[in-house]
Amino acid sequence: MNSIWSESCRIPEREPLNGNTEAEIAVIGAGLAGILTAYGLQKARRQVVVLDAGRIGGGQTRNTTAKITSQHGMIYRKLMGSLGRDSAKQYAMANEAAIEEYRRLIETERIDCSFEERNAYVYGDNSEQLQAEAEAAAALGLPASFVRETALPFPTAGAVCFAHQAQFHPLRFLAHIARPLTVYENTPVINVEEDQIETAGGRVHAEHIVFACHYPFINFPGLYFARMHQERSYVLALENAAQVDGMWIGAGEGAYSFRNYGDLLLLGGGGHRCGENSAGGKYELLRHAAKEWFPGSREIAHWSAQDCMTADSVPYIGRYAESRPNWYVATGFQKWGMTSSMVSAMLLRDMICGVKNPCADVFAPERFDTKTLTGVAAESGQAVKGLAKELFQIPSEQAAEIPKGHGGIVFLHGRKVGVYKDEDGRLYPVDVRCPHMGCQLEWNPDERSWDCPCHGSRFDRFGKLISGPAQEELVRG
Repeated sequence: MNSIWSESCRIPEREPLNGNTEAEIAVIGAGLAGILTAYGLQKARRQVVVLDAGRIGGGQTRNTTAKITSQHGMIYRKLMGSLGRDSAKQYAMANEAAIEEYRRLIETERIDCSFEERNAYVYGDNSEQLQAEAEAAAALGLPASFVRETALPFPTAGAVCFAHQAQFHPLRFLAHIARPLTVYENTPVINVEEDQIETAGGRVHAEHIVFACHYPFINFPGLYFARMHQERSYVLALENAAQVDGMWIGAGEGAYSFRNYGDLLLLGGGGHRCGENSAGGKYELLRHAAKEWFPGSREIAHWSAQDCMTADSVPYIGRYAESRPNWYVATGFQKWGMTSSMVSAMLLRDMICGVKNPCADVFAPERFDTKTLTGVAAESGQAVKGLAKELFQIPSEQAAEIPKGHGGIVFLHGRKVGVYKDEDGRLYPVDVRCPHMGCQLEWNPDERSWDCPCHGSRFDRFGKLISGPAQEELVRG
């Protein structure tokens, strides 16, 4: 289930960290946000290293639909009401500045990444709401207008159109800007204390530390686990489908997204909170839609993505916590990781370099007082050691109920255990408690993975860690 970006771009490998080192700035995470932040700081003549548990662009960046846009669904009228006009304008202008910075950087560096200017649209079935959203966005200085006609294969009440937006090939762009950077791949960070980063290959001492790893894995301070959840969405790449003349996303739940890449159409949808897909069928949902709307099309790839969602629909970009003045964070990008990555890079560069950015306040993580959060766990995990021996004792009558090629939860000595059964009938039991904070994992049949509904950690069917905030694999039998 590799994306078309992964299949068409191979980024050269980097060596893991081997020994201790020092840096002025250490960036944790080599996705688009981390690499852009490091690139901007290095251009500002700061000494930077980047650490990643896997490969450059190996996380969410390779699974995006790669839209560079300030059009973020039906958000601007909402932001004006909840945050006020000034904060909504900061959000809007920061994202427009990010688009311009992509244009400048791609032109200056002559980056071959299929960068194309396209209009971005949010379509829906309520013309009054769409017109009100267009008016709110335009009042904030955005290139927004309401249009009645769409290029979609089904009727709508119209759409909000944002002019002069863009799309590109994210990994080709990332590969280029990562070239001059010092990046240590396959270097998972185990712990961070003050100015010390502990990794599997050595320690890094840094004056400034940036957490650009999608979801912060340090629970205290910050309490980001209590301020966000994660959502999954799914994509089909179709050939012999339509050209939709722009980038489209529907208003409301259950809507679909569309955008072309060359002769291909990317059809997205099926979104749900991580850990809430026990029935499965999200890819089949998209395939049914493709058959109805584009009957002559053929699927050549499918993949999925995961997004961090904040309570007020605005990312957390800035200082990690009041007690850690030299830690910084970039997370909570909603479904707009491309533009938010560049916003993060520009804001964090300015912050670390002592420059006041006029759009910084709306993204500041301290806009929520963590002291008022209720229901926060006092400990960051539950002990799961010592279970491995018991996992070999799955009752045969319970295991028989699990179909081949699927997973399920069974009871063993009064506790719940996750079991995957392969096509040969062999069982792979795991502790079904997430090692991050002990939440019960749920089986995702679409991707044959164990997913955490609390904070979005994911593990493959054998218990190997796919993505955090968890940092450990599942206890296995």
